[in-house]
Amino acid sequence: MSAFPGDVPSAPNAEGKKVLLAAPRGYCAGVDRAVDAVEKALELYGAPVYVRKEIVHNKFVVETLSKRGAIFVTETDEVPEGARVVFSAHGVSPAVHAEAAVRQLDTIDATCPLVTKVHKEAVRFANSDYDILLIGHDGHEEVEGTQGEAPDHIQVVNGPEDVDAVEVRDPDRVIWLSQTTLSVDETMETVNLLRKKFPNLQDPPSDDICYATQNRQGAVKELSPNADVVIVVGSANSSNSVRLVEVALEAGAGAAYRVDKAEQVDLAWLEGASNVGLTSGASVPEILVREVLELLAENGFTDVETFKTATEDVFFTLPKNLRADLKAAGYEVDRPKKPRPARRK
Repeated sequence: MSAFPGDVPSAPNAEGKKVLLAAPRGYCAGVDRAVDAVEKALELYGAPVYVRKEIVHNKFVVETLSKRGAIFVTETDEVPEGARVVFSAHGVSPAVHAEAAVRQLDTIDATCPLVTKVHKEAVRFANSDYDILLIGHDGHEEVEGTQGEAPDHIQVVNGPEDVDAVEVRDPDRVIWLSQTTLSVDETMETVNLLRKKFPNLQDPPSDDICYATQNRQGAVKELSPNADVVIVVGSANSSNSVRLVEVALEAGAGAAYRVDKAEQVDLAWLEGASNVGLTSGASVPEILVREVLELLAENGFTDVETFKTATEDVFFTLPKNLRADLKAAGYEVDRPKKPRPARRK
C-alpha cells in the first residue's frame, strides 16, 4: 500500500492507444500514516484493534484491515471499556476524546497533522471570539471534528449556495477555514462570495487545503484535455476522489468515471478511445491503480505516459504513544522517505 509508487511498465502499440497516468496520485502522507498506524498496532498488540469510523475513505483498505483483525465502529461507545481504539485520519472532536477517557480506552490518534492544524486554528480564533466560517461538507467526519472544537463559534458553509443564509455577530471579526480535502477552485468560489458579503473577512494564517488534494487535481487538469476518458480510482465516500471526476470533466476530458477497483471498469468506456487518463484519490493504495493498468493493457493500452506535475516528499511520523510502544518492543520506528515494514532490531 505504498504512498510512493515506483516505475510503471510501458510498451508502444501499433494502434496508438495510450494511458495518460497522473502523478502524483494515490496515498498522501496523512493516509499513509493512518493506515500504517493500524497495521503496526495490530502487529504489536495483536487483534482486535478497534477503529472509530473508517480509518480512511477506501473500501479496499477497510476490508484488508478488517481481515487482519481491525474492528471498525461508528461511535466510541461501541468499543468495549478498556480496549484499544484508533481515531481515523479525519480527526475527532474534544467530545470524542472525553468519551474515550470516560470509557478508559487506550487511544491512538491517527488524525492527519494537516487536519490537526485546522483544529488548532479553530480553537485559536474561537478564543479570540471570532465567528468562524468552515467551508466543507456538512456531515463529513473532518468537518464534524473541526466544528466540535468550537461549536458556538463555527458554522459550516457547504458551498456558494449557502452564502446568502450566513449571518455573523460582527462582520469585522469573521474568518474562514476549510475542510482540507476540498479543491482550491470550489473553496475560493465560496470565499469570494463570502468576501462580497463580509468585506473584512480574514483568511486563515496558512493554506488549509491539503497539498495532496491540490497536487492530484493539478495532475488531472494537465492530462484531461488530451484524454478521451478519465478513470479515477477511489471510493464513493472519498470527497477528493469524487472531486477528481469533476475536475477531469471541467478540464476537458471527453468523459470521466470513478471506480473502486478494476472490476468496475466498463469496457464500453474504452470503445473508440485513443487516450485514457488514469489517477486515484489520496486514500487509494497503488495496487488498485496497477490492477486498472493491467486491465487497460489487456485491452490494447500498453503505452503509458506519465503526467508528473509535482514531487511529493512529505512524510509524517507515527502517533507518539504508538512510536513509544514500538520502540520499547524493539521495533525500528524511524520512518524513511520510502516506507518499509516495521522490523525487530
